[in-house]
Amino acid sequence: MKTIAILNHKGGTGKTTSALNIGAGLARQKKKTLLIDIDPQTNLTEGLGKRDIKVSIYNSIRDGIDLPIEKINDYLDLVPSSLELVGAELELVSRLARESILKNLLKKLKTNYDYIVIDCPPALGMLTINALVPADTVLIPLEAEYYAYRGIDRMVSIISDVRNHYNEKLTIGGVFITKCNPKRLLTEHITESVQKHFGDKLLNSKIRVNVSLAEAPIHGKDIFEYAPTSNGATDYENLVKEILTKI
Repeated sequence: MKTIAILNHKGGTGKTTSALNIGAGLARQKKKTLLIDIDPQTNLTEGLGKRDIKVSIYNSIRDGIDLPIEKINDYLDLVPSSLELVGAELELVSRLARESILKNLLKKLKTNYDYIVIDCPPALGMLTINALVPADTVLIPLEAEYYAYRGIDRMVSIISDVRNHYNEKLTIGGVFITKCNPKRLLTEHITESVQKHFGDKLLNSKIRVNVSLAEAPIHGKDIFEYAPTSNGATDYENLVKEILTKI
């Protein structure tokens, strides 16, 4: 089993879209996959058509009960989030071993899945640390814009701190460009800058701007189900294949 955390401290980078479609893409490759939504915004949960959740990851974090698992299809499951998770950061402050709560919850599921994909919050707080402690690797989506680097050193520093104190096996598995327009000179410039910063961690796959990627979650579907012939489906299929071979 490999656990992948999808992380970016900024909103609007395609983080949740990537988590959803990487998970769905792995499932299409017949890899038994669990998506975990630990983001209080609940976009991943709602993007898979799950609303009015009665029991979420919040209940497991607060009460120590087994993670609630919603079946999406034969190869894809989801641990949903809820808005109640907003208060979890404050509630975790006084807890013993608060950094390892999710890791302990996942112990029972080790043999059930080929991949676990965690959608982190767009913040570098205790929920994100809980996602990184059980992770094998981190994937970082970076938007093809000038401000993509803002705070990136802080994010890399958090990953390094978690590796040094809680999870020595944690690595940055890859960085990939999202919302890119190959015709724009800016995209080429950003790609070159990322290459200089991350070296061979920059994945070849790029996610192009595609309206279907924005529409699919509204219908509670992944891109492969909603628009299988779209650029979005092609790009995420290529990304998943690269993940399977390199990470």
